Amino acid sequence: MTAPSEGTPPPTAAARRAEPPAEDRAPVDEAAAPAPEAAEPDGPAAADAADDTAETADGTTGAADDAAEGAAAGAEGTEKAGEVSEAEAELAAQRDLRARIEQRKAEKAGPIEAGAKLSGTAADLLAAVRAVESGEKSGTTFFDSPPRSGGETSTAPAPRRPAPVPVEPVRPRAPEPAGAPAASAPETVTGVRSVLAEGGAPEALAPQLADAFGERAADVLREDPWRLLSVPGVRPEQADGFARALLGAECGPGDERRTAALVTWQLEHAALQGHTALESSVVRGALAERSVPDPEEALQQAIADGEVLVFQDGIEEEAAEEATDGEESGQAAVTLLLGLDRYALAEESLADGLARLAKTGADARWEAAQATELVRAVEASGLVAHTGGEAARAEPVALAEAAGRVGLRAVVAVHSENGRRRLGPEAVTVVTVRGLLSGAEGPGRDGEGAFALDLLVVLDAPQLDVETAAMLVESMADGSRLVLSGDPGVLGSAGAGRVFADVLAARVCPQIASRTPDAGPIGELVSGIGIGELSQVEAPGKEVVIVPVRDAGEAVHRTVQLVADSVPRAIGVPPEQTQVITVGHGGSAGTRALNAALKQRLNPGPGRFGGFDPGDRVAYAPALGRTLPGTVVSADAEGLHIDCDGTPVVVPKERVESAVRHGWALTAHQAAGMRWPAAVVVLPGDAAQGLSRPWVYTAFSRGERHLSVVHGVDQALPRAVAEIPSQDRTTRLRTLLEGLLGTP
Repeated sequence: MTAPSEGTPPPTAAARRAEPPAEDRAPVDEAAAPAPEAAEPDGPAAADAADDTAETADGTTGAADDAAEGAAAGAEGTEKAGEVSEAEAELAAQRDLRARIEQRKAEKAGPIEAGAKLSGTAADLLAAVRAVESGEKSGTTFFDSPPRSGGETSTAPAPRRPAPVPVEPVRPRAPEPAGAPAASAPETVTGVRSVLAEGGAPEALAPQLADAFGERAADVLREDPWRLLSVPGVRPEQADGFARALLGAECGPGDERRTAALVTWQLEHAALQGHTALESSVVRGALAERSVPDPEEALQQAIADGEVLVFQDGIEEEAAEEATDGEESGQAAVTLLLGLDRYALAEESLADGLARLAKTGADARWEAAQATELVRAVEASGLVAHTGGEAARAEPVALAEAAGRVGLRAVVAVHSENGRRRLGPEAVTVVTVRGLLSGAEGPGRDGEGAFALDLLVVLDAPQLDVETAAMLVESMADGSRLVLSGDPGVLGSAGAGRVFADVLAARVCPQIASRTPDAGPIGELVSGIGIGELSQVEAPGKEVVIVPVRDAGEAVHRTVQLVADSVPRAIGVPPEQTQVITVGHGGSAGTRALNAALKQRLNPGPGRFGGFDPGDRVAYAPALGRTLPGTVVSADAEGLHIDCDGTPVVVPKERVESAVRHGWALTAHQAAGMRWPAAVVVLPGDAAQGLSRPWVYTAFSRGERHLSVVHGVDQALPRAVAEIPSQDRTTRLRTLLEGLLGTP
């Protein structure tokens, strides 16, 4: 085998933004359940057939491909004994979030003095409540108290909030994996299996349905077979086949149960592509494509039943009413948005929280820090956006270090252990976002439930989905500072929303653009891609190598050659530190084909546990939108033992097939937010339609020292960089922020 020679990238072209790729975004969400019309094997083998061909209405499979990698699992593997599962901790955090939303919405619009508590009537009420709760005074005392003279209230500001004592993270006993089959009674699961078998649906769905609907799960399915769509991955045509088998002649395309389920499914499916809402016309069109006789009536019924919510953001109420009534007002037609309450709740809560932070006044404590552009921005505002590439990550980290030197409590949050590793020796407290939310990492919370810190820096902010961001912001104390830092050129989050992009677009807070470029040939190449230009770069140390191929078979062969031989020999990066990235899971050069070839070469074995052997590189999807790279250590009766960047994880054996895949090759969405010493990007001919500027930008920037491009798409590559724009996600956050903060 010989090391590949350098090639010349296609010529320069003009710039526009781009959309996440087609195949790289979604097989499993559409594949977790095989077609109910035929008996098919359980697990990924059944899912793979569907996820190769599943497409969305706009012709792309979208981020849902990677977001749904763990959807069929429905739960995470258990951690070591003595630790709370992330799934349970996240559920608890969501409950806490919802309990505080109404309280946040009642806050006044004025600036919040940094470090100050409530004042005036609010402070009096809080003191009264605490006095009663502590037993210091009776509940009637305050009803009997005379009013203030003249009905006036005190205007004296409350004292500064003292630094709260950090609360030790709570680590209850390790619970059973969330959503595990044991959560439902065996007789309930058996009853559901019977109904599924009668309708020709895979019996493997029984545990999920039993967990979702409880003891009456079997009856629920008989009464409304389209409830099958509540299982991630089940498609409408599959639910239709199940319903026909159970209902016979009663089953029709206009059945109210069907139309209600289709409306909800359409919005859930859109969320997997990043949308938090859809235009009503889009939903009506999708219902028409599903042969619903009267889409408008079906939509109105779903709204009346509370299945979906209607929004008219940014429209005056009176004008909206006139447009809704169809009256001629001389104004442009009103665009109605439809959404599910979970995303509406999260987006509105997030907007309220960000507005609260953005209104926070100056904090004199930062005056002692060494003056930099970022320090001065944080001194003046409680919300700051910072943009830049990989090298620019050092700037917000230096900000956290500066905060520590002046006695402020600062934490830097990343999304994975890979992100923690890239920061090098820790001079500040570095946590993962999920660890911070669960309490497993970080300073804990103060007596009011807020993070016990003065500054939170979130790196790789484009990977924040709206629900995670809402939980973070709701946990920020009044007067604290939040810095969102990331590269706006990379692919967005696997979950719903475009939080970082919306904050930047709304321009409601200081924005600091880093002037620190990513060094070297890879940095130069990626910087050009960011402005729509794909140009040749000088790479004397073979930092960038182009490997032309004629077909997918040759692409797989050359990829294996690069990982196993050429890169280790010429660059000095071993196979375990080289990551292969391709457009999608299916196809002749997708992740499945590449992983099969790489396993055969690098770690051949019989696949003794669900297709896996010790030493296999894997991608574990513990929850929707999360990918944890790891290595198989062993397997026993408990499940598959994986080392995820130094963190031991046990995946229950019943979840292995749906939550774990081989991981020598990943999609760009799975790889976003992570980097490796070397990256091999595979672009076979059939990948051309899945390319876009953000996809290329993300994939090409995953290698730290070396990038090999297995190139078989000819001019499709420069055309994607220059001409294929990103399809905007439909979200409400920007409009909500502009409304709250008065931005035109």
